[in-house]
Amino acid sequence: MEEVIASIGRKVHQLRKQKTLSLQQLAERSGVSAAAIHKIERNGMVPTITTMMKLAAALNRSVAYFVEEEEGDRPAVAIRARERKPVYTSKSGLELKSISGPYGRFFMAGAAATVEPGASSGPHPMEHPGEELVYLLAGSMVFEVGGEEYVLRRGDTLHFRTDRPHKWRNPSATPARLIWMALRSS
Repeated sequence: MEEVIASIGRKVHQLRKQKTLSLQQLAERSGVSAAAIHKIERNGMVPTITTMMKLAAALNRSVAYFVEEEEGDRPAVAIRARERKPVYTSKSGLELKSISGPYGRFFMAGAAATVEPGASSGPHPMEHPGEELVYLLAGSMVFEVGGEEYVLRRGDTLHFRTDRPHKWRNPSATPARLIWMALRSS
């Protein structure tokens, strides 16, 4: 556990430098003082969860990125079918199983998705930075992106920028199975 805590400051520092941000720029983006960021980077202070959430958002990473144990500098991660982990989603009727490496290490995330009949992303469109690519393996899905509707059937794909209003639903009586990729922008 001490190693994980000690790595937080190094990860914050590396990301800040990678994004060519000064301490002051990161402070402005995160709402955390430059002095506190400096202390965190030098392991002179362990951040609270609130501070960690602010820094993670400003650096476009999940909090998990800062506290997950490192797997070394391996350039690739193999995910075996039996090792797929569930991905949390607040959407009812959507089950996601990860097919990609740890989200904090990579800009792209992917999941094998099952969308139950009648399930949807909700009445209001979503908007967030990044891109999504969906490949429909079975069933049918309807996506609305930027006010335009796309009906997908087995074998169809849809690639879209997520900074446009978008939502999805399964209008059929059978579950839809998809490969769902998300690329977050930095």
